[in-house]
Amino acid sequence: MADPFQNVDAAGEEFISAFADSMDERQSDPTMEKIVSKYLGRLEFSEDSLTVEVGCGAGAVTRRIAEKAHPGRVIGFEPSVGFVNEAKARVGKYDNVEFVVADGASLPLDDGAVDILVLHTVLTHVKDPEPLLTEARRVLKSGGYLVVCDADFSKASLGNMPNDPLDACAKVFVSEFVTDPHAVAKLQGLATNAGFSVQDLSFQSRSVLDNDQMLPWVEETGKVLMKRGEIGEALHNGLVAEYRRRAKEGTLYGYQVFATLIARCP
Repeated sequence: MADPFQNVDAAGEEFISAFADSMDERQSDPTMEKIVSKYLGRLEFSEDSLTVEVGCGAGAVTRRIAEKAHPGRVIGFEPSVGFVNEAKARVGKYDNVEFVVADGASLPLDDGAVDILVLHTVLTHVKDPEPLLTEARRVLKSGGYLVVCDADFSKASLGNMPNDPLDACAKVFVSEFVTDPHAVAKLQGLATNAGFSVQDLSFQSRSVLDNDQMLPWVEETGKVLMKRGEIGEALHNGLVAEYRRRAKEGTLYGYQVFATLIARCP
């Protein structure tokens, strides 16, 4: 199965709605808020600045950027019509942000028009990140900031015991829903090769202990396995129930590592 995040609209409305909710919940997590706040705090926003998020999904991070950049202008670009519709519906109070359907490798912007460009959990879902970084360099002003934040999916886990069935779900999720689990290991080289000057590369652990933020890793994995005839509905329901039991009883343990790269355009 190809990573559905490469063509979200083809995955259907149920998938779009489920992951739009999941992205909102993930971004409300204190660790994720800390990660985003930290890199936004490193950036310089002016009243007439233009900040762009490429691959913005349903806009969970874009709204945080809009709050920080206000009254500066913010555009969220996203190739999925469904996600853009969700982003527009969820935009709320933010009047300095707009959402546009566009491919990150071909942005409808002039050369050197952008002050800050953010790629948040994008590069792990593309086969070739080079065109996105080349386009980022084209649209960024000299001295503009590139921010890349992504998960090291190769280290992700839902296990708290040997042969944990929930961890098996996590491994299948990574293989089915992530294009390059090792993208984080390549970030510094990718940015340097694209002509950026790397200013900082930092890492932050994230644990999920008592909420539904990693539940789609079980639910969506189960749907894939059922569709292929590898498991039945009873096992799928049992895995979902086990996730929720652990979350309720305090025995759930989900783990990820996030990397944040900040670089400047020459």
